[in-house]
Amino acid sequence: MTEAQLPPSVKIERLRKRPDFLRAAKAPALARGAVFMQMRARLDDDPLIRVGFTATKKIGGSVQRNRAKRRLREAARLLLPLHGRPSCDYVFIARGGTGQRAWGRLLDDVKTALISLAAEHDRAGPGDKPAPHAPVAPDSSVSG
Repeated sequence: MTEAQLPPSVKIERLRKRPDFLRAAKAPALARGAVFMQMRARLDDDPLIRVGFTATKKIGGSVQRNRAKRRLREAARLLLPLHGRPSCDYVFIARGGTGQRAWGRLLDDVKTALISLAAEHDRAGPGDKPAPHAPVAPDSSVSG
């Protein structure tokens, strides 16, 4: 998709500060395939879409983490203008296999996560906060 094909009114900005990521962590989240995504609706009237990317050391070394984040950045660049909601913050978190997943399947994962989060936000209504999804199950190798 070229720059000429993007909707002209959509502006996207990167999240870079930790407090923004922490606020998004409290918002509803959704896992689809090789991506885990969080969406936080801001209460301002700014139509700006803000997006951040992260990958933990569980993904692998720095090369694997950087590759996973590069792929997520490109998927977000292509799909957020089409399926993202204005006045929302998104955080894309790489899961195992993000770097190796077929490109078409990764795009499908991101697209379905964006659509599902938007639908959940719409169901919650304008004044209600969407209920967060159940937390991810802890690693079974760790004894509690």
